[in-house]
Amino acid sequence: MLLRDYLTPERVDLHLDGTTKEEILDAMVALLMLDDRSREILSRTLRRRENLGSTGIGRGIAIPHCRSLVVNRLHLAYARRPGGVDFQSIDGQPVSHFFLIVAPPLEVSGQYLPTLGRIAQFARDPGVPERLEALESAEQLFQLLEDKGM
Repeated sequence: MLLRDYLTPERVDLHLDGTTKEEILDAMVALLMLDDRSREILSRTLRRRENLGSTGIGRGIAIPHCRSLVVNRLHLAYARRPGGVDFQSIDGQPVSHFFLIVAPPLEVSGQYLPTLGRIAQFARDPGVPERLEALESAEQLFQLLEDKGM
């Protein structure tokens, strides 16, 4: 399982709008191109998940994630918010890089937790935040993932 297998250029936004955690989550959900009702449900679910504890893992990276009935397979999106926003990250620093993971409650492929783990592993790799910051296109993100075996 490779992270780039779950991403498409349409699910990458290098200029994400939003100045609050809620706005960021809504903008990330919009990348999945779901209908209005599904987007609303998914945004609420992600907010509830964030209320349990921030998904900001440090180094300017967050991995908002949840399971939801509004999807029938695993979805992944990446966005960058230049300058970052307060996401109550574990290190107290602003978050600029967001990897969204959404999967159905009963996922046959069992990729939800491995995907979460792979992104966390990717985020710990030296130089990754700097390389994410330098991205100019979705294709460069895919090349970075390929370079890292992700």
